[in-house]
Amino acid sequence: MSGGVAKTKHPVTPAIRALRAAGVAFTPRPYDYVEHGGTQRSAQALGVDEHAVIKTIVLETEHAEPLVVLMHGDRRVSTKKVAKVVGAKSIKPCDPAVVTKHTGYLVGGTSPFGTRKALGVYMQSSIADLERVVINGGKRGFLVELTPSDIVTVLAPTLVDVAETLSAEA
Repeated sequence: MSGGVAKTKHPVTPAIRALRAAGVAFTPRPYDYVEHGGTQRSAQALGVDEHAVIKTIVLETEHAEPLVVLMHGDRRVSTKKVAKVVGAKSIKPCDPAVVTKHTGYLVGGTSPFGTRKALGVYMQSSIADLERVVINGGKRGFLVELTPSDIVTVLAPTLVDVAETLSAEA
C-alpha cells in the first residue's frame, strides 16, 4: 500500500459506523474495483485467499422476504439448502434495485453491517473456522479485514451449511 495512506483514508460508510459503534477492530482494505470482477478479483488485488473473502448475498423468499447469506468467495450458495433452513418454498437472488432498497448499498458494495433495514443473516458455518476474513465495507472496491468472531458478535447470524463448490460450468 502507498505509504500507509490506504490504512488511514477510507470511506466512512454505514458499515464502518456500525463496526465502530460495536467497538470492532478492523483493517480497511481498499482495492481497485472491477465491474463483475467478484471475489476472485478482490482476493488477487489484496493478496488473500479467495476462501477468506466473504460475499454478502441478498436473497428473498417466494414471499419477497429478504435475507442475507454470508459465503466464502470460492463457494456458491445452495438456494435449495437455504430454503430448507428458513422454511421457504423457494429462494432466489434479489434484483439489484431491491438489494439497494433493503440494504442501502449497491450490488458489488453490499455490506452486511449497517443495512438500511434489519435483515436475517445466515453465515456459512465454516467461515467461523478462519482466523481472519475480508468482507465488504459498504462501497465497491472497499473491504474490511476482521475476525469471524466479530461478525458473529455484531450480526448474530444463524450458522448454516449451505455452501456448494463452484464449478466451471456454473
